[in-house]
Amino acid sequence: MSDKRVLIVGAGDLGMRAASLLLTQGAEVWALRRRPATAQHARLHSLQADLGDPHTLRAMPAGITHVVWSPAPDRRDPRAYEAVFTLGLQHVLAALDTTALRRLVFVSSSAVYGEHGSDWVDEDTPPAPPGFNGRILLEAEQWLANQKLPAVALRLAGLYGPGRTQLFDRLRAGQARAPSDPPHWANRMQVDDAASAIVHLLDLPGALPVYIGCDDTPLPLHELYGYLAELLGAPAPAAGSAPAGVGSKRLSNARLKSSGFVPRWPDARAGYAALAGQA
Repeated sequence: MSDKRVLIVGAGDLGMRAASLLLTQGAEVWALRRRPATAQHARLHSLQADLGDPHTLRAMPAGITHVVWSPAPDRRDPRAYEAVFTLGLQHVLAALDTTALRRLVFVSSSAVYGEHGSDWVDEDTPPAPPGFNGRILLEAEQWLANQKLPAVALRLAGLYGPGRTQLFDRLRAGQARAPSDPPHWANRMQVDDAASAIVHLLDLPGALPVYIGCDDTPLPLHELYGYLAELLGAPAPAAGSAPAGVGSKRLSNARLKSSGFVPRWPDARAGYAALAGQA
């Protein structure tokens, strides 16, 4: 039986996948959500609270050894992001007894990086977030780093996997667009690999402050969309503008892999192909 007592803050799809892995390891796991869960694992403890309201966080479990910070704002605007990643983080850490804390994994985003064309980006690349979401996440990372807690930021690329088939729908409807000259580089990570990376970092000895979470194979967006359109029997995607507020870059997962992490899906083409067979 594991001695881990883990608090998952923001137990959505990604958080619940991490919780399942932790329960398999024998950890005791609490899942904190804003709304009641419709279904959950039998051994999972459920907590309901609003991260923006510290009065709802009074009944935090004692003796928490690990925290996974993976909430999702309910709207895509600055106030919603600040409520979760600025105020929410401060409220939870103020309410939580951190004396037993061994590791906090803060799930961040590669949105903290800016435009780099086809250049490689790693953890030593200076962040330059092009949008409010990356800016607020970076500010939260920096605030957390100043709290002298054993915290690690995991900057995830775009996630895909079961239940995330909106791209397939857009391709089938002929709505997906991608630039080709110059290309826009896309970075992906399969959601189960992302959950595994979280669990890996929770126990990694001598963890560094920041890791990029992505697969081994950045791809030009028009190549990825073209491959998927052919796979689905959908129209070839037309030329279009790059996604807003993301920036083109090739993310490197060398640091994460050198720590011992091995992705199950190192190439998004294979991962999407498996997903297409289930969709």
